[in-house]
Amino acid sequence: MSYRERATSVPGVVLWERTVEPGSELTLILPDGCMDLIWDGCRLFVAGPDSTARWHESRPGTRFAGLRFSGGSGPALVGVRADELLDVAPDLEQLWPTQRAEDLGQRARADPVVALEEWMIQRCRDADIDPLGPHILRMTEDGLGASDVAGRLGLSARQLHRRCLSLFGYGPQRLRRIVRMGRAIDSARAGASLAEAAAGSGYVDQAHLCRDIGDLAGTTPTRLLRHLRLREDGE
Repeated sequence: MSYRERATSVPGVVLWERTVEPGSELTLILPDGCMDLIWDGCRLFVAGPDSTARWHESRPGTRFAGLRFSGGSGPALVGVRADELLDVAPDLEQLWPTQRAEDLGQRARADPVVALEEWMIQRCRDADIDPLGPHILRMTEDGLGASDVAGRLGLSARQLHRRCLSLFGYGPQRLRRIVRMGRAIDSARAGASLAEAAAGSGYVDQAHLCRDIGDLAGTTPTRLLRHLRLREDGE
């Protein structure tokens, strides 16, 4: 598998490409609070935020191109609330008027990278992106709890919960768990022990981290890290 990504001119949006080598490929997709608009060589679809990890099998030789929307930017750009797409990946034609979806599909067929980036730039001129999304994510990444995030933003707990559902697909508590797990995994992949990764990511202890990975990723830290390393070796 080959994979590459780069930042775009729009904050919070990354353009990525992935090519699957001969032989089918089984990839574990971890939850991250993001939405993606993806071209797989045949169709455009939107991958909504995942509440837990899922396995995705790719056809040999498939070439993907996609836009990853973080910080709650996806709902405004795609035009659908994140919680309406939780754990699903519908074709774009199910979400947009048929002609509009077909027009972008035709452009993607000719050059998906150019088509997606041009669409995104044009769309950003009209979309009303919620400015609180990046602030919520940044404070969550800093380890703040829901009550602290709500207080700093001048929101009630209920208002913050509704905002998070719309922007990220789930409430602030689950968003915090997902962000915390992602930080711990990144730390372990960089060489930290599980105990060090847990302590540096806001967990009570290593056992707490293991329980969260079991719940959100459906496996053990050791097996998860082994899979991620094997995937990296194949890139």
